[in-house]
Amino acid sequence: MPALTDVLPAHRFDEERLRAYLSGHIPGLGAIAVRQFQGGQSNPTFLLDTAAGRFVLRKKPPGPLLPSAHQVEREHRIIAALHGSGVPVPRPVLLCEDPEVIGTAFYVMDYVDGRIFERTDLEGLDPAGRGAVYDAMNATMAALHRVDWTAAGLDGFGKPENYLARQVDRWSRQYRASIVGEPDPVMEDVIGWLGASMPPEEPTTIAHGDFRLGNLLYAHGEPRVLAVLDWELSTLGNPLGDLAYCCLPYHLPAGVEGVKGLRGLDLAALGIPSEEAFVEAYCRRTGRVGIAGWTFYLTFSLFRLAAILQGVHARAVQGNASNANALEVGKRATLLARTARGLAFGKGH
Repeated sequence: MPALTDVLPAHRFDEERLRAYLSGHIPGLGAIAVRQFQGGQSNPTFLLDTAAGRFVLRKKPPGPLLPSAHQVEREHRIIAALHGSGVPVPRPVLLCEDPEVIGTAFYVMDYVDGRIFERTDLEGLDPAGRGAVYDAMNATMAALHRVDWTAAGLDGFGKPENYLARQVDRWSRQYRASIVGEPDPVMEDVIGWLGASMPPEEPTTIAHGDFRLGNLLYAHGEPRVLAVLDWELSTLGNPLGDLAYCCLPYHLPAGVEGVKGLRGLDLAALGIPSEEAFVEAYCRRTGRVGIAGWTFYLTFSLFRLAAILQGVHARAVQGNASNANALEVGKRATLLARTARGLAFGKGH
């Protein structure tokens, strides 16, 4: 389970008002004890211990927010649509869009007891275990991209047309709206390259938007995914964005605090599949023969993550980021931007 702490001062809310609200929706709720999960950077997330069981609450952060960001309502919708499908998600309990209850919209879902692997090198596992964890991640992503989103009731959840162009435009605007100080010319180089280098559109699937090892909850003692977490960025779009984002550790250095990279490690000795093997397994599971524009997807994923971290930095300056080390996390956007430019312009890492 991720680390828990007392609720951060910036995220405190009226717990008695929350209890009164939830007691009308969850039978036998009783008293509640609230603690906050650490590790996330976007929507504050809390564990609720109650007489009726354990639940997880996710809410929007306080203060001014960027347009289209922190949409917990969308998270709740996608989880509700996928619950009972072949994609493991927690059971959704309720959505509250009334800010009068705890200050922002929020939703509640069941707590799932499992383990999260924060380190991409899977320290502590043997080579066979590492390989199995990566294979389960790959299989879960492929299962998500095979879901019939129309049958799941997700019409209107996103705009499938011109997905890549809209994503580049969205994250360029989000980045520029989050600038503290002077713009980074490296990011501007990458934005220009992305706009001129888009590959052909792909068939539309559900796109998680933040599909990575740290957002998967595994069973204790076996490499089985119990739940995919953190659906804030999910939409209808291009599945290769998820695949490339999941492969970013292959392009980021190992041993750098907070970066979670694999570059420089002996993957074969560790039992971790190479990027090529990981991509081939995904293609096999989804019936795909090769990928056009792989460099574009990797570059875009690095750029988008840099833009997100720039937003984390901006929120930290405002004093309402959901993680105590958000100021330091924001600074890592520089490494991501330079890695993206290296891929885009063929300069390596």
